Amino acid sequence: MGALSITGIKPGSTSLKLTAGKITKTVPITVLSRNLLSYGPAEGNGLTATVNSDGSLHVTGTATGQWRGLSWTFPCPVQGTVKVSGTSIAGLSFNIKCFDAKGQQLGDQMNLGNSVMAIPAGTVSLFLNVISNEATPTAKGGDLRIQLESGDTAHEWMRPDNTSLKGGVMN
Repeated sequence: MGALSITGIKPGSTSLKLTAGKITKTVPITVLSRNLLSYGPAEGNGLTATVNSDGSLHVTGTATGQWRGLSWTFPCPVQGTVKVSGTSIAGLSFNIKCFDAKGQQLGDQMNLGNSVMAIPAGTVSLFLNVISNEATPTAKGGDLRIQLESGDTAHEWMRPDNTSLKGGVMN
């Protein structure tokens, strides 16, 4: 018996047709993004986020106050060590928090300052937020390419699989 190794080149779905003698099997194959985040359009607290054609977030507006902004909550897709990387917009910060089944935060938030962390045991959902870090927020307009990936090495930014998750407000 031999082994077969397949390496995905880009995210998407296809199938592999295997034949041995008179037996043929078709196996579905799905290649997922290494970017584990989920986000999408959101509006509130003076900010608006839309998704660019490349999957990055375009954020515009003036936040209604410091530490106010937009948020997205989604199921945690991985356990173990993760790396946060990305680009930012002056005056805006982003962070990722881990929550248990009761909605309680577990561990420290992840951001560019502590970019390699372990997902705490018991984490069931992640919370991404983009907030103003200015005492008196000013008008913003720019693109964010935020990435959360397994391991401790940052790779080139990749569009997340889910860019249609409706966001909310971070108060």
